[in-house]
Amino acid sequence: MPENDATTAPARRGCGTMPVHHLLMADNPAYAEARVRIENKAFAYETGDETTARVGVTRIPVVVHVVFNTAEQNIGEDQVNSQIDVLNQDFRALNPDIDQVPPVWKPLVADSRIEFHLATQDPQGQPTDGITRTQSQAAKFNIRTNAVKHASSGGHDAWPADRYLNLWVCPRIFDPGDPNEILGYAQFPGGPAKTDGVVIGHRFFGTTGTASAPFNGGRTATHEVGHWLNLFHIWGDDGGGCNGSDLVADTPNCGGPNFQAPTFPTLSCSNGPDGDMFVNYMDYTDDRAMFMFTKGQVVRMEATLDSARSSFNGA
Repeated sequence: MPENDATTAPARRGCGTMPVHHLLMADNPAYAEARVRIENKAFAYETGDETTARVGVTRIPVVVHVVFNTAEQNIGEDQVNSQIDVLNQDFRALNPDIDQVPPVWKPLVADSRIEFHLATQDPQGQPTDGITRTQSQAAKFNIRTNAVKHASSGGHDAWPADRYLNLWVCPRIFDPGDPNEILGYAQFPGGPAKTDGVVIGHRFFGTTGTASAPFNGGRTATHEVGHWLNLFHIWGDDGGGCNGSDLVADTPNCGGPNFQAPTFPTLSCSNGPDGDMFVNYMDYTDDRAMFMFTKGQVVRMEATLDSARSSFNGA
């Protein structure tokens, strides 16, 4: 793994959320217990036994912790704001490229009624622009140690996770068990507050500044915040088989991740005639090829906002 920041983006999307999840499941009994409760709630919402009482739009305060090793990695406010804009478009189904969803799936497109804004008060109640900046000696960060989330290891400590979506932007992210570069990762709801949030490499964040094609459309954050709200990858992370599930009924079963920009239809797991929903934000396609959340995915997000992340309903 090179020590210096790469100059070109990876050819394929890489997400570190599931390795972090598996590590927590193995090492943290409280997390494993919380995950059972959260999934029971999600199942009750999916079956219609429970429904959300949430009205209007939930607005989530965001703090962006910019952790940089070189001056270039100290991204500007315009890059940060461009990412917030994309999140708001994508989670409200207002993205200008939504017309590229194949007609068969257009009826499934859903508005999550979630919006994001940079925090205006810090944890002590003082005014803030919602951005912290930390120069670090570290040129890369290990997802398994969550190094970027701790000042003691060259990162920045989380702000209270029940009041803010902590979003770290940093140099190269890596997983010792994966030779490929990681674009970002999230912690599912139910985990430790001190590591709760989303981490994204600066070259995959927002739409301007250091953002690099094909991941310069802000969709890495959309994907990872989806995980933060309890969405799984659409193929169910079963190692390339057809037995996995994202626990959402209206995303077709598929055999594994799709990369780059597939053409419709792309078939797997006997899911013809329409095939894989590769335009979904929870697949691995390039930013220019993902456009939608489904109604079923929004139901899972609603269950999350009514349980593990209910503190944001009054934000």
